[in-house]
Amino acid sequence: MSIFGPVIDVRPLFPLERQALLGLLRSLTPADWARPTVCPGWDVHDVVGHVLNDYLRRLSGARDGHAGAVFADDETLPAYLARTNDEFVRASRQLSPRLMIELLELLGPRLDEVWAAHDLEAPAGLNVSWAATDVNSPGWLDVGREYTEFWVHQQQVRDAVARPGAVEPELMAPVPAVFAQALPFTLREHDRPEGTVVVLEVLGAAGGRFWAAWRDGRWRMAAPGGEAGDEAVGEPAARVAMGQDAFWRLATRGIGVAEARARAEVSGDRELTDAMTTLLAVVA
Repeated sequence: MSIFGPVIDVRPLFPLERQALLGLLRSLTPADWARPTVCPGWDVHDVVGHVLNDYLRRLSGARDGHAGAVFADDETLPAYLARTNDEFVRASRQLSPRLMIELLELLGPRLDEVWAAHDLEAPAGLNVSWAATDVNSPGWLDVGREYTEFWVHQQQVRDAVARPGAVEPELMAPVPAVFAQALPFTLREHDRPEGTVVVLEVLGAAGGRFWAAWRDGRWRMAAPGGEAGDEAVGEPAARVAMGQDAFWRLATRGIGVAEARARAEVSGDRELTDAMTTLLAVVA
């Protein structure tokens, strides 16, 4: 039995997200490109350079089988990612905004072809460590993680230049749905009786209601209404409700846990609600 929810196929949305990003970038002034973002030490130009790095990295690895940069001695995954991301961003400062836009436009359709070839239900080529460390991630979650990363970085640029976000339900709804797959990992230290369920309500047009259940010795995503497998389970032991804007920012640490809790409504088992409001859906 999988610990994850049903397949979320975001592949048709990559061209739409990219179209929104490119339209935004073409409208920016030189001063906009230099505006600071929520990413420490990175301005708008740096965040766009990081997105370009993601395009190149996934094409090189998933399409071409290139291993990429190697880990330094005793380097953890977060340290490795921080180092290699920073190295590319520093190098990309030599690139003009126009050239970065052209590269994203050129490489985007090639990356779409990589996603289209993915077997969504086969084990992922790259596991999603914030969702589980002891079981393989499904392919759809790996692809979904990449979509959320692109969407979040676009929002960070939009925030920096004070432009409305790409929050249309079509583009945004997969983001909380993918981030919610972190619930079992978030709750992993809190054993509960068989059949215990929790519910996370993300409020807003792009939100949804996401359930997790303790079953067979671990937390697992549960079907809508709290069904775990074929067996319906009882009322939720814990409930957290949070607006869609607060939730994606919490999951990516655009806001801290204390602010997220101040913007949430919680009820039930305090240990579980405290854990749920620490949900993290990025490597940190």
